[in-house]
Amino acid sequence: MAGDLDDPLVFSGGGSFSGRDLILLLGGLFLLVKATSELHERLEGPPRHHAQGQDYAGFGIVVAQIVVLDAVFSLDAVITAVGMVNELPVMMAAVIISMGVMLWASKPLTRFVSAHPTVVVLCLSFLLMIGLSLTAEGLGFTIPKGYLYAAIGFSILIEFFNQVMRRSALRSERALPLRDRTAEAVLRLLGGGRAGPAGYSEAMPPEEAADEPAFGAQERGMVSGVLTLGTRSLRSIMTPRSDISWVDVTRDPDEVAEMLRRTPHSNLPVCRGDLDSLLGVARAKDLVAEIGEGTPLDQLTSLREPVIINDSADVLRAMEVLRRSRGQLVLVVDEYGSLDGLLTPIDILEAIAGEFPDEDETPAIVPLDDDRWRVAGATDLHYLQQRLGINTLPVDDDATSVAGLLLRHFGTLPEAGARAEIGGLLFEVTEVSDRRILMTEVSPLHAPPSEEAEASAPEPDNDD
Repeated sequence: MAGDLDDPLVFSGGGSFSGRDLILLLGGLFLLVKATSELHERLEGPPRHHAQGQDYAGFGIVVAQIVVLDAVFSLDAVITAVGMVNELPVMMAAVIISMGVMLWASKPLTRFVSAHPTVVVLCLSFLLMIGLSLTAEGLGFTIPKGYLYAAIGFSILIEFFNQVMRRSALRSERALPLRDRTAEAVLRLLGGGRAGPAGYSEAMPPEEAADEPAFGAQERGMVSGVLTLGTRSLRSIMTPRSDISWVDVTRDPDEVAEMLRRTPHSNLPVCRGDLDSLLGVARAKDLVAEIGEGTPLDQLTSLREPVIINDSADVLRAMEVLRRSRGQLVLVVDEYGSLDGLLTPIDILEAIAGEFPDEDETPAIVPLDDDRWRVAGATDLHYLQQRLGINTLPVDDDATSVAGLLLRHFGTLPEAGARAEIGGLLFEVTEVSDRRILMTEVSPLHAPPSEEAEASAPEPDNDD
């Protein structure tokens, strides 16, 4: 059999091709074409849709391809076996055993290859190498198979380590709560994955970043607000103690009435002397009516029992409390009973859709130019990241505002003019008053940090 296949069949240009050469040449070319076509289809071909009217390859074409592949891959092995073994039963047993092993391992191998696309690409690359070797051997050039086996073995070893690293990464990812993983996946689908200071998402290829996104920035921001709402603390969405409008019963009634006419709030805490001496909560219109009737402030009848929640509760729990409060504001207290802030349905809405300033408020973020913003110190970090299209700032329960982030960075109250580089942004403190950071200017870092922009407060002036 081997002698028949090795006999010259075709003579061309002073050379000859045997049956074995022709089979190897045609088989090698077939593998090159097939592997290249499969690579193109998997990497740049149209997406595959599982529809009812899907077209499949004909039975005859599939059988023909299987026959060609088996003939090509078996020829060299059969010829080698003829040269090594003289007993026909031994050769037949070897072929039967190898086919049995192939059938037994086909299903788990198919599942593994389907779950790992990189393995498919790697196998197609092996086909290219084998096709090149067969084509060269059919033309009379011998490529030592040891080189091919060494390259294939080394590639398999590297892919093995890649799969181990991928498994470790997936195991670490599974350690995150399911809610966080789901939110991250949805944001990537919306084009709002992790982004840098310029607002370009890492989840989008550069050529797609310039295209018009399917979802607008405000839509992505609202979806992000909804998905991250359950992970935020009350401190990050409530109105802080320093910004609460409240009624002091020790003040002159005329002054209180004038304050009530100017305030845009419909419900206010009523206290005696300070916020921690809480008497109750009342509607502004009821207070104006009682003051107009001459009722003393310490004898108000419109006071209602306040709804109180601890600052350790999460936002979803606070939403349930707000539903039961029937339009009344909710007061947030710490573990010692001191008033930390208050919560209204508007605060929940702002956490989702962005800021809705009252008549007596100025916007927390004001653009100064394309790459610079004036940001109030009390601005929530989640809202700042949403407005700037980034996700690089360290946000936790200890620092939920811009002022808290800067105080943690400096370790003390900075002076006006102090700068800090945090999360790819340059923060410059522009206004400090009453032990508070009132205003800052924020800009992205386009260049490596300079000595002038180091995160350190300026030395105090000792001329005085």
